[in-house]
Amino acid sequence: MSSFSDLDIFARVVQTGSLSGAGRELGLSPAVVSKRLRKLEERLGTRLLQRTTRQIALTEAGHGFYERVVAILASVEEAETFVTRRSTQPRGTLKISAPTSFGRMHVAPHLAPFMRRNPDLTIHLVLTDEFVDIVADGYDLAIRIAELTDSSLVARRLAPVERYLVAAPSYIAERGLPRAIGDLANHVCLPAHNGEPWRLFGAKGQIIIRPEGPLQTNSSEVLREAVLSGLGIALRSTWDIGPELGEGRLMRVLPEISASHNVAVHAVYPTRRFLPAKVRLFIDFLAELYGPVPYWERRQPPQALAALDRIAARQAAE
Repeated sequence: MSSFSDLDIFARVVQTGSLSGAGRELGLSPAVVSKRLRKLEERLGTRLLQRTTRQIALTEAGHGFYERVVAILASVEEAETFVTRRSTQPRGTLKISAPTSFGRMHVAPHLAPFMRRNPDLTIHLVLTDEFVDIVADGYDLAIRIAELTDSSLVARRLAPVERYLVAAPSYIAERGLPRAIGDLANHVCLPAHNGEPWRLFGAKGQIIIRPEGPLQTNSSEVLREAVLSGLGIALRSTWDIGPELGEGRLMRVLPEISASHNVAVHAVYPTRRFLPAKVRLFIDFLAELYGPVPYWERRQPPQALAALDRIAARQAAE
């Protein structure tokens, strides 16, 4: 049991980011936590954490060890809940990272019905446009909108992403409508908030444009308001501006051009084995809620309760 509790201590230190934080959760002093970590590293013959007076960081060996420790602890939790007949009742804290705009528009509004159905579960939702280190920062999962490359993490596709060049009718009335991709050189093109170039696809293949517009910002929401106000042309996702397109407040520019179809909304998490019930249920909920044709593409209101009912029906059938 001593070896197992040392694993729990190590995981708590990584998740809280400090010895004192782990100690508070476990009812131990920082000195005891430090001593147990030191003995664990001595037993393994390698350093797991780089410790300074101000921060703690995982070593390369520590990253790999933590991923496996999380799986072990999750499997024990699953075994305990199975024995106590609580395996279908998620408990504890679910820590989630999501992009700022997407999280505000398409995650936060659906939390209430999900949490009412799971009263023993606490949600810790962090909105950021930075790619967090899921393992080092102690996240259970992250929502990412990207064309994901190979990694040690597991990703589940939740919804496709369509992105178009758009502008406000007031901008088109003032500057005219571009007829070909080359016409964009004579228009105000608003760069992406993260500095990424526009990777567009048309009849002749891929076209890469690096806009150099008059507005530079690190906020996707500022860019959204700028294009709505008629400042210029921007590349936007339909999950972000679907209603405005439907209402005519924005219009597509060069409709024969679109961005890569390989970009999608993903749920990313550390390991597939022994996935905790709370993580699996939340991922299933979002996948069911969004669907292969998301509600923002269908211009229909989201049905969170219906998604939860479908998941419950499947669980009952199993």
